[in-house]
Amino acid sequence: MSPRSTAFMSGALVASLSFSVHAATEVQWWHAMGGELGEMLEAVTEEFNASQDDYRVRPSYRGNYTETMTGAIAAFRAGQHPHILQVFEVGTGTMMAAEGAVYPIYQLMEDHGRTFDREAFLPAVVGYYTDTRGNMLSFPFNSSTPILYYNRDAFEAAGLEGAPQTWEEIEAYSRQLREQDAANCGFTTSWPSWVMLENFSAMHDSPLGTLENGFGGLETEFVFDNDLVARHWDNLKAWQDEGVFRWGGPGPGNDAAPMFYSGECAMFFGSSAARAGVLANADFSIGYGMLPYYEDVDGAPQNSIIGGATLWTLQGHSEEEYAAVAAFFDYLSQPEVQADWHQKTGYLPITHAAWELSESQGFYTENPGTEISIEQMTLNEPTENSKGLRFGNFVQIRDIISEEMEAVMTSSKSGEQASADAARRGNALLRDFEQANQ
Repeated sequence: MSPRSTAFMSGALVASLSFSVHAATEVQWWHAMGGELGEMLEAVTEEFNASQDDYRVRPSYRGNYTETMTGAIAAFRAGQHPHILQVFEVGTGTMMAAEGAVYPIYQLMEDHGRTFDREAFLPAVVGYYTDTRGNMLSFPFNSSTPILYYNRDAFEAAGLEGAPQTWEEIEAYSRQLREQDAANCGFTTSWPSWVMLENFSAMHDSPLGTLENGFGGLETEFVFDNDLVARHWDNLKAWQDEGVFRWGGPGPGNDAAPMFYSGECAMFFGSSAARAGVLANADFSIGYGMLPYYEDVDGAPQNSIIGGATLWTLQGHSEEEYAAVAAFFDYLSQPEVQADWHQKTGYLPITHAAWELSESQGFYTENPGTEISIEQMTLNEPTENSKGLRFGNFVQIRDIISEEMEAVMTSSKSGEQASADAARRGNALLRDFEQANQ
């Protein structure tokens, strides 16, 4: 071999060794955020990647929440699963039951020398994603809660000021809006199960199921077929017949938001994370309010519960890769990162420090109403009925609830019959889940 060839080979070897020494450890993150939120997620990830040289997180959009979770389950069975998986809140029970598949975040952070203080997180967040021993299982990346959005221009035209606080006021405001020709309907709602059952029950400190809404074990049973829920669903039907309420449809992607954007309905119940979409699509001034409650119900208002999703770590990867995951979660926990994510998206800040930082930066003063979701979540210390829910098969059960609510709206059933049927059908799926996870 010529001296020139030898020199070339030596240089190539040095370059190769240098590259291998400095090559960053990569981890895969499967998520369910498309559109503008997906772009923001990509930006957060790139900021982490740029902040250090040791690790690279590679986000990958995998469809909606259900599609992402289903795809990850299939990938896990084939040994081709990601390190990090974004799972919506109603998938928590299913993830917890997947023994051997999950690397709990409290253990992950401890194993890799990262500080992770559960007391740093908002109580409602801690309560939802901890086991019976108080250990946090996943990282609460994007937590939200439903709030009231209202058309301030329509309110002014109808002689109304400020957000209604009770269902009695919602009814009265809606009538006045119609009487003054300020809107064709008073209010509508997205996510009917999440808003008009799950959070409705939490705000009234009323149980969805036994055993602390499923936190106490798989033997839980639904008990939301009660007088309060039946009364509310019947009221929604009566209000719809009168024209003060407009049913937008059973699913999350229903017609509710467009009816609000167009000015058809003056009030809209949607996720706090819908704020960016509301501001982008509405050409009127926006007001914000908490979820209403019935004045005659003792203990109301209690607090709302969270939605959104958390990041779960899946087993089956190397320790070096898990060190990268722990570093990424540590980065996402920083107050500056959380405050920026919260302010841009409308998701909760999740930690006390991020909340306080946003406040000190003047964000809530400059953007009135953006604090509503946090105040609503922290109205009171969460109870067994208001810290969240943990039911297996709840993705399918939520569809059943929405179907039964629609049966009320179409005059097929009364609130009493529909809530009873929803509980009965839901309990059958709970037993299926229990049997599959014994």
